[in-house]
Amino acid sequence: MSHKKITIIDVAQHAGVSVTTVSLVLSGKGRISQTTSERVNRAVDELGFVRNRQASTLRGGESGVVGLIVRDICEPFYAEMTAGLSEMFEAQGKVLFLLQSGPTGKGLERCFDTLLTHGVDGIVIAGGVNSIAGLKEKAEEQGVPLICAARSGGIEGVDVVRPDNMLAAKMATEYLIKRGHKQIAYLGGLSNSLTRAERLGGFCATLLQYGLPFRSEWIIECDYPQKCAADAAEALLSHYPKISAIVCHKASVAMGAYFGVMRTGTQVGGGAVDNFFQQKVALIGMEDAPESALTEPPLTSIANSAREIGYAAARRLLMRIGGQNLEAQNIIVAPGLVERESA
Repeated sequence: MSHKKITIIDVAQHAGVSVTTVSLVLSGKGRISQTTSERVNRAVDELGFVRNRQASTLRGGESGVVGLIVRDICEPFYAEMTAGLSEMFEAQGKVLFLLQSGPTGKGLERCFDTLLTHGVDGIVIAGGVNSIAGLKEKAEEQGVPLICAARSGGIEGVDVVRPDNMLAAKMATEYLIKRGHKQIAYLGGLSNSLTRAERLGGFCATLLQYGLPFRSEWIIECDYPQKCAADAAEALLSHYPKISAIVCHKASVAMGAYFGVMRTGTQVGGGAVDNFFQQKVALIGMEDAPESALTEPPLTSIANSAREIGYAAARRLLMRIGGQNLEAQNIIVAPGLVERESA
């Protein structure tokens, strides 16, 4: 007859404490009272829980593992950022442990607790975390450094490494204006996105700077899958055929918009709409992706330096793991223009 393996969860339930508290007692980290420590150790003995090698490693020093939590690894930004993090950590002999939290706060908290339980040397959270309280305090209790690598936002008092969303949108809009476009729309992103709000700020401010019209009906919300963007772009141009250019919220939105424009019988091009015989609509995307070079013509983009953000976040976390006492910083990585269209 096989016996059920005793887990750290069983110990926590038996002792009447949290899994995090058990992990703290086993690792010898954190501020745990003697009474609580004795209760946990008594539960360990009574259940016959095997103190694993990981706990011994934690008591002796670093584990060599760094945790990363992303919302959706399929998003190009996070995939590229993860590659940068991984390169930097591997060069220092550390392994990246990746978890995907999904869009909910509960998923993020569960992933965070899992990483703390496994005794990682540090944690990187990629994406907004405004809805979750107490993550910083949990990390501090266990002496685990924490970094936010986000498109926008972060945790107060925690290092944030992020792109300059407003500048990226300003660059994209200005690029179109200087090529003669005056009827410019914005496509993509969801209304609850802080990243979208920042980019729209840059977009609208640039239009006003150049004395161009800002029309709310030309700012279209849509999710990032290409089909959503294609449908939205087609509907937008069908209703407002005078639009000559579109700033696209993401590379995937730009790719979808490309097909949406083609559906309307309009060509994609870079110049202003002065051709009597054939109207053209210019597209520019943010968060550059390799597939942007495959269209005809290739699509110009504003690169968000996702890999550089990964490098910068890794460097900052390695400094904290090394024991450097640093003031929390908001580190902003500047975007860059990737011009592919012919003049």
